[in-house]
Amino acid sequence: MREGEFSVKYNVSASPHIRSKITTNSIMLMVILALMPTTIFGVFKFGFNALLLIVITTATCVATEYIYQKMLKQTITIQDYSAALTGLLLALNLPPQAPWWIGVIGGVFAILVVKQLFGGLGQNIMNPALAARCFLLISFTGIMTDFSVADTISGATPLAEFKASGAISEYSVMDLIIGNIPGTIGEVSAIAILIGAAFLFKLKIIDYRIPVTYIGSFLIFIILFGGNGLDPTFIAVQLFGGGLMFGALFMATDYVTSPITKQGQLVYGVCLGILTGVFRIYGASAEGVSYAIIFCNLLVPLIEKVTLPKPFGKGGKTR
Repeated sequence: MREGEFSVKYNVSASPHIRSKITTNSIMLMVILALMPTTIFGVFKFGFNALLLIVITTATCVATEYIYQKMLKQTITIQDYSAALTGLLLALNLPPQAPWWIGVIGGVFAILVVKQLFGGLGQNIMNPALAARCFLLISFTGIMTDFSVADTISGATPLAEFKASGAISEYSVMDLIIGNIPGTIGEVSAIAILIGAAFLFKLKIIDYRIPVTYIGSFLIFIILFGGNGLDPTFIAVQLFGGGLMFGALFMATDYVTSPITKQGQLVYGVCLGILTGVFRIYGASAEGVSYAIIFCNLLVPLIEKVTLPKPFGKGGKTR
């Protein structure tokens, strides 16, 4: 057989290369399934426009990935469901009354700019859905901060109301937990979010280290520096009145943009908690989860460098 007679082209995924029986397709599908409780709750609570946003945003992400890869004659990867998951996550981070074209712009930005231009799945340095949300917040601030719907008294989220007045007048703690509050499509119901997260914990799709250290360090920070101490209403608003639960359980745990080492995950979670607390307490906006996660995504290479175990025989003193 002559050298070079046969040539086989392989499509090798991005590192880290971990041996596992669970495929990328399976993981993406399981996360999509875990998002169904909060998705269904959001559609029932906010109505047809929420459903329209979910469909359009998801379809835009899938179509953008397909068209981009087709034009560049790359391997088509929409069958791994990562683009569909990005679209669903982005849609769940949108206000329920946002116009449909917001989903289109956000979807194209998430897939084209944040994911594909960096090399595709496994190469992006930021969570595509959250990066797109931050882009939309900067570009269309009025739309992205308007949570007014027909059946709510106020368009302000409990988090924004508490930051402005130091109290919440319209919502009980139970409202915060159940989800009878304004907010994005997927972030309002803590119960629905926790049901989906429990499913992923059970299947070991996500690990407890990042969300637990994230929420725990955030809680400690706001108690120490929030100016309200152990006030139960303040704590409930901070935990359930914004995007913390959704961000900690479904966004911060993204495989690609979070550390792979156990120690790194703990450091990452603490950084997230402190940054979210800083943004919420000292920042101009009442929220801070998206910006904290994006910022910490950029810190992951440094965290990995510091926490990655050294190979045996390396790093010791030379004689």
